[in-house]
Amino acid sequence: MAKPVGPACNLKCSYCYYLDTESLYTHPHRFRMSDTLLETYVRQYIASSPGPVVLFVWHGGEPTLAGLDFYRHAVELQKRYLPQGWTCWNNLQTNGILLDDEWCSFLADAHFDVGLSIDGTQWLHDAYRKDRRGHGTYERVVGAARRLQAHDIQPDLICVVTSAVAKEPISVYRALRDLNTGWIQFIPIVRRAPDGQVTSESVTSEAYGNFLCAVFDEWIHHDLGSLNVQFFAEMSLVWSGGTANLCWMAPTCGRALIVEHDGSVYACDHFVTPDHRIGDLETSLLSELVDAPVQRRFGDDKRDRLPAQCRSCSWLVVCNGGCPKDRFALAEDGEPGLNYLCSGLRQFFAHAERPLKQVIERRKRGLSPEAIMTELYAPNRWSAGEVSDGTTHAPVAAGARRNIAAGLSGRSEPLDYW
Repeated sequence: MAKPVGPACNLKCSYCYYLDTESLYTHPHRFRMSDTLLETYVRQYIASSPGPVVLFVWHGGEPTLAGLDFYRHAVELQKRYLPQGWTCWNNLQTNGILLDDEWCSFLADAHFDVGLSIDGTQWLHDAYRKDRRGHGTYERVVGAARRLQAHDIQPDLICVVTSAVAKEPISVYRALRDLNTGWIQFIPIVRRAPDGQVTSESVTSEAYGNFLCAVFDEWIHHDLGSLNVQFFAEMSLVWSGGTANLCWMAPTCGRALIVEHDGSVYACDHFVTPDHRIGDLETSLLSELVDAPVQRRFGDDKRDRLPAQCRSCSWLVVCNGGCPKDRFALAEDGEPGLNYLCSGLRQFFAHAERPLKQVIERRKRGLSPEAIMTELYAPNRWSAGEVSDGTTHAPVAAGARRNIAAGLSGRSEPLDYW
């Protein structure tokens, strides 16, 4: 992922893990990738890609602060350096505050996918995602979603699961579903204070497990085929015999480098620290850095340092120990390196495995999403239509078929279930 403005942002979200990286730089107000460095990055990245599709992900901070002309120039450079017959795919991860009609028109014309951060309901979003003046931003983000849709862009909705969000799974899920974009990502927030304790906004393992179970029940009974939840889609991919595309679900990691605004290259988005700086674009090639011994060791450690409890776990195939940044808990036998969210994830896998495999099996037999949801509601079937907020609903009709494409933003290989 490229960070064209580093940690610079026009919001001050209380749970942000990236603002602290400002301390790495001696000129904290000069956060913008130069045109020369942009060209170096685009040229190197295309040269190191196997093709024929090259995936660019623009992240932050808030990447729109680089300005529209920055991305116009990036697209021009991509066209200049692409081999004949190759194409580029761009994904912009944004808070949406700057997305006016000019931005949306450009993104549509250049065929950008957009990841839009929005934390469910208005009061939850506004409690955490405030602008620099301390004002909530929910209405502006919803406005950005509507403008994107008006330009035929369906954004990925990215919801951070905080301790407060986890308490309201159904209202959060329905608020995101009702924006009708077709794709939702839930990202648990786990941050630690300098003393090693998790912060108050971090979700506990138990709360995260309960949240996932409740959202899963709502989704599988009402929105199968019309809406995809990233985690559920990836689990379906694995249990269908495929390989997870999310790095935290894969056996090893280390292939998603971070290119900062100054050309520094780091091991991972969650490890932008001096100890994990592996080089820079001015003195090294990306193809060399991603295969450097230190980076390979970083990626292999995810597998090689798994505690015995993980290696013997029934759900290792869909978890693989989780993200290394969260592996600071103790296993049941006292061995270090257990994922902090382990118990919640195990609760969720136990809850979701049988019904999700039933869905996969029925889909292989050619059943439609509507027919599958009807079967799930039949007497003596799993859950019998009861969702986790204690209410019972008739299954809703599935919406239009959507072809899901994925990349480092979280979208995997095409997951065209329906």
